[in-house]
Amino acid sequence: MKTPALPDLVPIDAVWQRMAQVESRLIEVTTASDGFLTEIAQHLMRAGGQRYRPLLAQVAGELGPDAGGGGPVEAGVAAELVHIGSLYHDDVIDEADTRRGSPSVNANWDNTAAILGGDFLLAKASEVAAPLGEEAVLLVARTYAALCEGQVLELQLEGNFEHGPDDYFRVIGGKTASLIRTSARLGAITAGATRDEIEAISEWAWEVGIVFQMADDVLDLVASEDFIGKPAGSDLKEGTYTLPVLYAIDGPGGSEIRSLLANGAPTELATIERIIELTMVGGYVDRVIAEANERLRVAEKAAARLPESELRPILRSLENYLTDRVDAARG
Repeated sequence: MKTPALPDLVPIDAVWQRMAQVESRLIEVTTASDGFLTEIAQHLMRAGGQRYRPLLAQVAGELGPDAGGGGPVEAGVAAELVHIGSLYHDDVIDEADTRRGSPSVNANWDNTAAILGGDFLLAKASEVAAPLGEEAVLLVARTYAALCEGQVLELQLEGNFEHGPDDYFRVIGGKTASLIRTSARLGAITAGATRDEIEAISEWAWEVGIVFQMADDVLDLVASEDFIGKPAGSDLKEGTYTLPVLYAIDGPGGSEIRSLLANGAPTELATIERIIELTMVGGYVDRVIAEANERLRVAEKAAARLPESELRPILRSLENYLTDRVDAARG
């Protein structure tokens, strides 16, 4: 099964015209007076990526009368800068070697370059958001604070397989869903959508953001390195135990997984593969996919509060895109 391309799911020419502007602006605003800093700041940006967050800003922008006024473009740029800047910092924390199929910034240069590059991108996000108004600046700042809180909680839970789903959802709410919600919310705000529309698209995006991370965590277990751009089982190796593994640990076969994790995060490939096998055979991957689909039904209810338009089926397609990627990875 092949995952549909995002342009096929969002057949609105104006959205893709604005996405082209997002790409240009990302390069423009990350061009520093120092050539080396520019190279660092644009390293991951030029490696590609889905640009899912800026795309949501453009889609949500279609709710308002001012979508073509430049606001949603700047909203998408700010959201992507926060996202990429946070990835630079994540890769330092995780000691990651690759990102999006390319060497990570810390591996290509060093941790100092990655930290400074991430800081530069986050500063630029605030600079881009400033002309959008006080609400936008506060939203970007609070979102990055939420992202940091999620990262800190994940750090505290590293190597700990005794925590449960509540902590897992707190982590992914802060690390992932908060920025996805902000991307859509900023797009709607800057396009002049009504307050009811802004709240509806924000609630939709929150649930989609949670599912985005749930799907990503499943992909880490079932997908190839070529598919996801990093080695399978990377979360396990880093001591990050995601929802399918947490369910497996508490299941009938959990005693073996606990013994495999007794000495800390697994480093041997055979150990990682065995944990993945136990998780999949026990049906815990399917359980998480089923829960993700329940979340998408909640998202659909939020989308149903939006005016009847071509946007509703597009939002549904974007929801399904996440679980379709899992299906494609599993063959």
